[in-house]
Amino acid sequence: MARSDLKDHLSRGTNAASLDPETSSHIPVKPLYAPADLKGSDYESEVGYPGEYPFTRGVQATMYRGRLWTMRQYAGMGDAEESNKRYKYLLANGTTGLSVAFDLPTQIGMDSDHALAAGEVGKVGVAIDSIEDMERLFAGIDLTKISTSMTINATGSILLALYVAVARRQGADISKLSGTVQNDVLKEYIARGTYIYPPTHALRVITDMFAWTKENVPEWNTISISGYHMREAGSTAVQEVAFTLGNGMAYVEAAIKAGLDVDEFAPRLSFFFNAHNNFLEEVAKFRAARRMWARIMREHFKAKNPRSWMLRFHTQTAGSTLTAQQPENNIVRTAIQALAAVLGGTQSLHTNSYDEALALPTEQAARIALRTQQVIAYESGVPQTIDPLAGSYYIEALTNEIEKRAAEYLGKIEVMGGMLKAIERGFVQQEIQNAAYEYQQAVDREEAVVVGVNRFEVEEEKAIPIQKIDPALEPKQIERVRALRARRDSRACKDTLKKVEDAARSSENVMPRILQAVEAYATVGEISDAMRRVFGEYKEAVVI
Repeated sequence: MARSDLKDHLSRGTNAASLDPETSSHIPVKPLYAPADLKGSDYESEVGYPGEYPFTRGVQATMYRGRLWTMRQYAGMGDAEESNKRYKYLLANGTTGLSVAFDLPTQIGMDSDHALAAGEVGKVGVAIDSIEDMERLFAGIDLTKISTSMTINATGSILLALYVAVARRQGADISKLSGTVQNDVLKEYIARGTYIYPPTHALRVITDMFAWTKENVPEWNTISISGYHMREAGSTAVQEVAFTLGNGMAYVEAAIKAGLDVDEFAPRLSFFFNAHNNFLEEVAKFRAARRMWARIMREHFKAKNPRSWMLRFHTQTAGSTLTAQQPENNIVRTAIQALAAVLGGTQSLHTNSYDEALALPTEQAARIALRTQQVIAYESGVPQTIDPLAGSYYIEALTNEIEKRAAEYLGKIEVMGGMLKAIERGFVQQEIQNAAYEYQQAVDREEAVVVGVNRFEVEEEKAIPIQKIDPALEPKQIERVRALRARRDSRACKDTLKKVEDAARSSENVMPRILQAVEAYATVGEISDAMRRVFGEYKEAVVI
């Protein structure tokens, strides 16, 4: 077929092309891309080389030829002993980093015997009330030999203190601890809801953590600025980039306002993104986010340390894309999403299990999810060369377009007075809600195909084994926390809690006081309450 014939064929389209395809962010997709689509682009300044500004091609010069991404599997269920068993199982099967899921009471600073915790203890993650629970969680695991990611936000300061306290009891040099605490409360107000304190007070605790970890746990990532949950709530890829970087800017501004030098804390900032099904858009999304953050840090915040310009990120495959119908299809979805994350240059990766639309994953499902990463790493050949999709006319054009559209969002947010003002006004929440609604309408109209749900259904679904949490674990956990309170030194514990409260009322860094409290057997709920008495609780603005 001659070139002119090909152009004529493409302009007429086929049945598939006539649907005017677009990405999840409503970016139109042309049938063919060519050099003209990159007219005016400059390779050196926009694409460049891996390990060099603006890091479009990756933050390390050698990327996976030097070291593979950290393979994590997000896990936590029931009590500490059950979760410890799963961690040891995953480590034995080749995972290279732990990722801790906490139950809802732990996430919002309530002990397991709190009236509002009833029925939620250990259900979506592990219940942690005290240092004793944290010791059981990591029993037999050398914390200096692994990297641990903890998905915890409002109570992130307390869980980090518990982790450090357990490491001390193991005799570890805490300066050698490595890992990440998610600690991103802004996205909680936007998309998840596991917040406690109003934003300004929550930001104060976060900046205290920035300062404390720099001096005491220098290898720890003090925050994982998370687009993941906004994407799970229904945002587009462009919105995920824009709102994540907007939150990142708010944290940097808060830290600078608190008196920290940008180059002292920025190198330990990390990010957390989602990986969805629109494969090439996801690859371009990661590249655009990296380039945008480098420019924001160097040009807007005037950071001088190249490590301050680097957007290092963890990726998790998309839980919201998993279907209860024909759940085996989720294995394929996860593989596609994981490959997009790797081709996009992620530093660590969690792959969801195929049964997670039904329950917490079984051991077999978790192993398949981990093996998915290992097949990509050791069999696909993808890690053998750095950023292999660079130079693709479509990838580069899409990277440019995502950056352009995300920058337009950031411009709107700046006019509003910044991310905090945009959140308070409900702008971010409304944009995500609108995107989620539009997508669901497209599914309902069968314009967006979900295999096994609105197309290619089967009449009878085959039952698959699912993980069930033993209902006896909740009363057992409640008894543990009550027994702890009965046998601890009550006066010493109350004294440390008073010091937490006093620190919260003053300008003193709260982290040393929280660490003293957890070592005196104060519980997560009690420490949270000490700060609640000072900071109060956030009341959600209703978005209509």
